[in-house]
Amino acid sequence: MDVADRTGPTPVAPQAPPSASDEERSDTDRVRVLVWTGGQTLEIDDPAEAHKALADPGARAWIDLVDPSPERIERIAQKLELHPLIAEDILERNQRAKVEEIDGDLHIVIFDLRFDGEVKLTEVDIVLGERFLLTSHDSAFEPLSLPQLRGGAAPLLGRGHDYLLYAILDGIVDGYFPVLDELSEDLDSLEDAVIETPTSYTLQRLFTLKRELMALRRATSPAREVLNQLTNRESHRIRPEHVLYFRDVYDHLIRVADEVDNDRELVAGTLDVYLSTVNNNLSAIMKRLTGVTVILAGIGAVAGIFGMSEAGAVFDGAEHPGFWLVTALVVVAAALVTFALRRVDWI
Repeated sequence: MDVADRTGPTPVAPQAPPSASDEERSDTDRVRVLVWTGGQTLEIDDPAEAHKALADPGARAWIDLVDPSPERIERIAQKLELHPLIAEDILERNQRAKVEEIDGDLHIVIFDLRFDGEVKLTEVDIVLGERFLLTSHDSAFEPLSLPQLRGGAAPLLGRGHDYLLYAILDGIVDGYFPVLDELSEDLDSLEDAVIETPTSYTLQRLFTLKRELMALRRATSPAREVLNQLTNRESHRIRPEHVLYFRDVYDHLIRVADEVDNDRELVAGTLDVYLSTVNNNLSAIMKRLTGVTVILAGIGAVAGIFGMSEAGAVFDGAEHPGFWLVTALVVVAAALVTFALRRVDWI
């Protein structure tokens, strides 16, 4: 099927005037169409006009959807003749990283990561067709901000829409490393805090870091399988000479997966150290309390034997010398016990 036919105009039923919710949604629902044909690049805001530029059999296009509405996805899917399952997955935005081929089109789901005090994931849906590349994502992700696309997408699209796919995937995967660096710095500071002054906040941050690493693993581990399939499975959508570029991205994902696993092991080890430190501190406190109890118990035992019946005579100054002798002996005994407990580091 010629792409010009696949992107041809379709009749649209008359619509009612936009409601307040529609006007609010239009602020985020944006589309970017870039068409390369005959060495020239055309930027089109209206996808309905893209079929004119795609009349050239050598043309290829990049269609970027930002926060697309269900109606927008439905119209684009009809023009590109996408399988309904692909349109449904793009609309749901609740997929795991995957790659699947339906009716010759490759549907790829991958996650962009960024660190803003915590790890945040953004799902990016990509469809690689015969002569088009379709990307769909929310406004938190901007493809043109990737280092690979800072020089513009036109030169990359000129080398092929599959090469543009490589550049986007490579930029997304390269963005994983700064996130891992941030998490590693947090882990280093937590390791020092666990040894020096472990607190409840330290434990809370450890669990938060563990949860973030689990989310990171859920996003990156399937992505490794995605690139593995793109490099090992023969697909007529990817040129043979471009497969080695996808293998480079696959190598980066292996490094990411190794770092995530290492950080998860370090978090588990740090958590064990925290629990051991807390238990040791508790044992030290219990020893000190036991030592104080031994001292006070001896004094209390002597006081219990002699009773408090002589308290009035003591305050009147009429107490016999024997009382003061017993008192002195009790104080000396308590001092000796205190000295002995200090020697064994119990108090």
